[in-house]
Amino acid sequence: MDVKKSPLKISNLVKRYGSYTAVDNVSFEMKPGEIFGLLGPNGAGKTSIISCIVTLQKPDEGECTIFGQNPMDHPLDAKMHLGYVPQEIINHGYFTVEEILVFHSGFLKTWNNKEKIHYLLNRLGLWEHRNKKVKALSGGMKRRLLIAKALVHDPKLLLLDEPTAGVDIELRNSLWEFVMELKAEGMSVLLTTHYLEEAEQLCDRVGVIQQGKLRKVGPTKDLIEQLTQRQVSLIFRGDCANGIKSKYLVDVEDDTARFLIPQDLGIGELITEVDCEIKNLLDIRISEGSLEDAFVRILGEGRDQ
Repeated sequence: MDVKKSPLKISNLVKRYGSYTAVDNVSFEMKPGEIFGLLGPNGAGKTSIISCIVTLQKPDEGECTIFGQNPMDHPLDAKMHLGYVPQEIINHGYFTVEEILVFHSGFLKTWNNKEKIHYLLNRLGLWEHRNKKVKALSGGMKRRLLIAKALVHDPKLLLLDEPTAGVDIELRNSLWEFVMELKAEGMSVLLTTHYLEEAEQLCDRVGVIQQGKLRKVGPTKDLIEQLTQRQVSLIFRGDCANGIKSKYLVDVEDDTARFLIPQDLGIGELITEVDCEIKNLLDIRISEGSLEDAFVRILGEGRDQ
């Protein structure tokens, strides 16, 4: 396995369950050291793609490669370079937290790594729980254990499938802080999440999947600029907002005129187009487009196809 190659490449992937096609000819490639967000509504095919990557499911067509190697051909070798945090919390029964990490390390041929295990226990707030049986942990602590388990063998690629679903704000914030540290160290991360504000802040690039098809993929900022508009509110003196005309005008209420303008249109250009007297303009309020706005538009266009 060549770690200089793309950490993950999905090529014409198809996954069917009987007559239902969950993943329909999906292709994308991750860049080394990036956080890539795979976004989509429930049932879009995200978890099916991840299941094919980690060999829980076999693709019907196409393939996944991890650092140039198909994990279906050499599953253990692939998993030694891959960390996976599943969406569902796994119950490890009567083992302690530290025992689970030791067992998992041995399974992936990573022995004598007590220092790494202790680092993760401390970093993820599990140290004081290390001798507890897993069944005694809270849901949030079990989620932390899954993350520690995924990282205990120093993988180069980390898959996070809805890692913050149902967890509190403190854990969510600490997890994303940790993920950004991992990225700074050169780790590549594939993330699925329904929290689009998180994806906007964290992801270098995103792909939007709907009904098994990859609708859009690209740099997060570029998709926002291409697919959203800025909302601009001009607040006027007295009743000067009345009578304002513009092709970008949405509505006028009291002293405020609201506009939706393209991302590349300057505020000065809007004011010139409105042809208002500057002396009557009291304030300007701007709200930029978001990844959520872009996401909604992509899904809308997908439904129309």
